[in-house]
Amino acid sequence: MTSVDPTAIKSAPGMDGLRSALEEQARALGFDCIGITAPGTIESAGKHFLEFIASGGHGDMDWLAASPERRVDPRGLWPDVRSVIMLGVNYGPASDPLAILEQPTRAAISVYAQGDDYHDLIKKRLKSLARWLVATAPSDVKVFVDTAAVMEKPLAQAAHLGWQGKHTNLVSREFGSWLFLGAIYTTLELPRDAAEIDHCGSCRACLDICPTAAFPAPYKLDARRCISYLTIENKGPIPREFRKAIGNRIYGCDDCLAACPWNKFAQEGREARLAARDELRAPALADLARLDDAAFRTLFTKSPLKRIGRDRFLRNVLIAIGNSGEAALAEEARRLLDDESPLVRGAAVWALGQLLERGEFEAMKSAALGGEFDDSVREEWRAAIRPSS
Repeated sequence: MTSVDPTAIKSAPGMDGLRSALEEQARALGFDCIGITAPGTIESAGKHFLEFIASGGHGDMDWLAASPERRVDPRGLWPDVRSVIMLGVNYGPASDPLAILEQPTRAAISVYAQGDDYHDLIKKRLKSLARWLVATAPSDVKVFVDTAAVMEKPLAQAAHLGWQGKHTNLVSREFGSWLFLGAIYTTLELPRDAAEIDHCGSCRACLDICPTAAFPAPYKLDARRCISYLTIENKGPIPREFRKAIGNRIYGCDDCLAACPWNKFAQEGREARLAARDELRAPALADLARLDDAAFRTLFTKSPLKRIGRDRFLRNVLIAIGNSGEAALAEEARRLLDDESPLVRGAAVWALGQLLERGEFEAMKSAALGGEFDDSVREEWRAAIRPSS
């Protein structure tokens, strides 16, 4: 990648020249868009965030509720910040991310998790850009990429990168739903962008497609009903009321993102490390169900999926197996009844309840309830009912 010569900005007037050079350097480093806002521009978003926490919509994500004053205003996190530089990297998919939902014996993995972990890639770029900025215009900086108390989406809207749609995610007129975000806080007073306006209009596509009705109203999300939350953040058994709706989604959900009409302007991402790996585009559920811990870690090296661990991963795979309608996959679930993890064993019980013939399953259930189980797995057996054919 090329770099902008800091001496090149000397002929340009003041901060405007620095702003132009900053944009050029950002694009040279691989960022697809950049905008700048003041730290005090997200007051209304902060109010909505506090309402979200008060409603309990964040579920078990206790880190969201911790020190909310640091999240609702950038100055709560760093009092010296004077400008917030928001940057985006396009990760647009090469094909329709919803097509995989028509292949029930294969796993649907959210687009963002099919390549390398974006945190590592973007943080390196942010640090490179921050070093350039400090060398060019002496100042203090801090960089963030989805790992600190930073409200990236409201700040991105304030910096004109896009707007928060009715599904609460960022939408870009140029890149649709597919932007990874990063932030640089700086003590410099840089020229600001005007906030982007909402272009959703009367459209409800993202709300209506949600399999679990996770949006109680436009612009409001109940994470406890969201498939991304249920398959990633949720550490326990997936609530029974949502299991059928999950389908073959084993990590995240792209439905509300993919449904957005603004994706007609989206472009395929240009960063090879963020592109889908061949082995993660449509992996067979049977293959995934056979992964031990070492094989799981090997397959998902550098992948964000690795962070949920093998037990939660197999929980998700077994829910998808139960939803597959493929009787042959019952053998994968039967084998995992002896897994060391109660979470995996409980999901295996549910999967068998969906796939075995009623008589066979009821016989297995009667025998199982006479054995020794921890409470969570016993409860799965008690609750399991083979649906009528």
